[in-house]
Amino acid sequence: MKIRFLPLVVACLSVQLAPPDVRAADTNAPVPAPGIIATPEWIELQSGALSAGHPGLNSARARFNAANAEAAGTRRIADPTVRLGGAVFDERNMKSREEGNLVYGLDQKLPVMGKESAARKVAEAEAAAAATRVEALFQQLRFDLARTVYEAALAEEAVRIGTEDLAWIEVAVGTAETRYQSNQGSAVEVLRLQNERTRRTTQLESDRQRAAAARAWVNHALGREPLDPVPSFRLPDPAPSTHSTAALQQRAEVNGPTLRQLERERRAAQATVEVTRRSARPDVAVGVEGREFAGDAGFRNGTVTLSLSLPWWNRAAYRHDLERDRQRLHAVEQEGVEAALTLRNEIHHELIEIANARREAVAARQELLPRTDQALQAALAAWSSNRGMMTDVLDARRMHLEARLSEARAIAEQWTRLHGLARLCGLTARETLRLATAESDPPPSKTGAVHTH
Repeated sequence: MKIRFLPLVVACLSVQLAPPDVRAADTNAPVPAPGIIATPEWIELQSGALSAGHPGLNSARARFNAANAEAAGTRRIADPTVRLGGAVFDERNMKSREEGNLVYGLDQKLPVMGKESAARKVAEAEAAAAATRVEALFQQLRFDLARTVYEAALAEEAVRIGTEDLAWIEVAVGTAETRYQSNQGSAVEVLRLQNERTRRTTQLESDRQRAAAARAWVNHALGREPLDPVPSFRLPDPAPSTHSTAALQQRAEVNGPTLRQLERERRAAQATVEVTRRSARPDVAVGVEGREFAGDAGFRNGTVTLSLSLPWWNRAAYRHDLERDRQRLHAVEQEGVEAALTLRNEIHHELIEIANARREAVAARQELLPRTDQALQAALAAWSSNRGMMTDVLDARRMHLEARLSEARAIAEQWTRLHGLARLCGLTARETLRLATAESDPPPSKTGAVHTH
């Protein structure tokens, strides 16, 4: 009776050995799994909520608001100084009545040397630098969100693959036990499959925990609690082929957050040099003084003064201060040059890695998966007819699982690096993909001549 039902059991096993999401070479579409496809559009939509409520971004905005308020509150003119006093005279003469014994005055520094306007320019430049720091932090947080989402999607894909593989092993264990009871198989096959089931069950639980941890990191990237509900994610299809274009390089040099921040810091350092240079100029102040007699409150005389500080005594110290700030400006300028070179190298590196990841994903989908599926079916057919060994089936199964995981890892790597390229360029992933997939610029003419007909 058991031998009679053996072909039916083997047929069921062969169905289980072909996972429902085997991706043939552009012929059979994968069966969709539940969850949200982690597309750049979805991540961009979530970055809106990220911009509104992330505490780190709110902190950076608060610092920008503080710098902006400091720039707006920079004094255009110094506060005046009021002087009040009295004079004491000998009671035997009449000087107190003649000259007055109450003294009052007002001193005011004049903004004629440009110190106040230079200080205001420094505050405005620092506020602009704070604004670029907010932009750079947002770009980094958006990349962190994309990276964690793709890690979560990859972890959940591993859970789906492991779940299907565990179902296959359960059927295989039952088939091996049936073959053993009917003297068609061996106890070693049963034990080997039982060990595979134990390993797969353990691995599947570990993959589930990793997926839960990845979802917690998604919440962290969104500025939420770790256990807040997060939807299930699925990996998208591989992105199109990308290459370096002049438009992409130009946008990166203009919008790159690192270059923009260093440019704003250079302007702030340049404004600081101007403040230090003007600090060596003298302070000019005008003063007014009046005297009156307390006995009859009558005005006696008034004085107008003009005061001038003498900074020449500290001329050497001012020169050292100016040299200090000039060296800081030079350091920022050199950092900008180095950052521009680094940006071009990083863009080149990211484009290479994106192309490599796409190549691996396409190879796994179009070549590895169909071949390993055929090898698995052939090994299963040979084992079911007692012409093959269980080890061949298990080896083919491992190759098939590795091909599926290799495709998933390559897709996650490609999209993660694409978002990293977008962060370097200061663009969204959609804009970066559009520029990186545009037609190459036409090669320049060798002669440069203009031909007319």
